[in-house]
Amino acid sequence: MSVGDGRRIALLEALDDRLRESTLDEINIADISRSAGLTRSAFYFYFENKAAAVAALHEEMYAEGTVAAEVLTGDGTVRGRIESAIRAIVRGWGGRTHLHRAILDARAASPAVRDQWDAFQRRYVDVVADLIEAERAAGAAPDGPDARSLATALLDLNDRT
Repeated sequence: MSVGDGRRIALLEALDDRLRESTLDEINIADISRSAGLTRSAFYFYFENKAAAVAALHEEMYAEGTVAAEVLTGDGTVRGRIESAIRAIVRGWGGRTHLHRAILDARAASPAVRDQWDAFQRRYVDVVADLIEAERAAGAAPDGPDARSLATALLDLNDRT
């Protein structure tokens, strides 16, 4: 790992630690930098703002969610696959409610973070739509609205919740 990678990781770890104690709005870049043992200018070398740093942390959470979503296309009953995916998400994200709260705050404040969030959601829509279509083709789910529209509605409901 390069020195630069180490600095970026230190900033992200400091932000994650601070988010466990405070909201994104309450944290300032000087606090993050100081906690990481770096300068404010170092923070700005890696991130445009706090929202961008939260988005970088969110990428790790998203990667775990992607692994959980892949369970949906695996073997076994649909009920079992959905249960396994939900358990994996709860296990991975359960200790990160602070980060989920921060990404929602960052999403509201930053068009770039909102774009990232929307792109992640679209990828989940594809997985859920494929599941719906497969279940319909197997005769295990009734015909109904377009699978992509239904998946989008389900994920939007989850997002709002």
